[in-house]
Amino acid sequence: MENMKKAVIFDMDGVILDSETLVFSCWQEIADKYHIPDITLACTECLGMNRVITKSKFLDRYGLDFPYDEYKGEMSALFHKRAVSGDLQLKPGVVALLDYLKNEKFLIGLATSSRREYAARELEHLGVLGYFDALIYGDMVKKSKPEPEIYLTAAQALGVKPEQCYAVEDSYHGVYAGYRAGMDVIMVPDKLPPNQEMEKMTKMILEDLGQMIMWLKMEH
Repeated sequence: MENMKKAVIFDMDGVILDSETLVFSCWQEIADKYHIPDITLACTECLGMNRVITKSKFLDRYGLDFPYDEYKGEMSALFHKRAVSGDLQLKPGVVALLDYLKNEKFLIGLATSSRREYAARELEHLGVLGYFDALIYGDMVKKSKPEPEIYLTAAQALGVKPEQCYAVEDSYHGVYAGYRAGMDVIMVPDKLPPNQEMEKMTKMILEDLGQMIMWLKMEH
């Protein structure tokens, strides 16, 4: 009973927020403006990673003289403009799942590669910030996903062991991080379909968060 699941720790982008679609769309607008090739591939490669690694991957792809900070600034301004106008939404089933977890006395954590400034603002704007018992942001840890540090930090903040946690992820890098932390990983794919490696590292792969309520009822 000591290792009975007590907590659910969520990734944010692509799991709680339907933000990856908006990010890809905004980057495509910047790419069209400045004639940047293969922007979808570049964005896909960076799914689940923090801003430092994302920048390094963009520079690897486009060259060290690529004005990443300038373009990223434009993209972020466009993202925020569209987000506050209603283009950023919660993923289907989020609120129902969070309510279920609260009612069932699960601790709820967040382990997002996004910075606190952005993540807290969007979660509050969409009305779900108050559900979380611990929030760990990308700028609070040294090593980005796929390293396990952010999940281990979230478990510690919740006061539970990693093996007592579910990690809910959409990206390959996130699944690696949760798995390496010693958690049972639930994958809810967004931009990337599950492959054989993901199937081996996950406890369950679900189509959406609504399915997770039914699955948890069977597990517990």
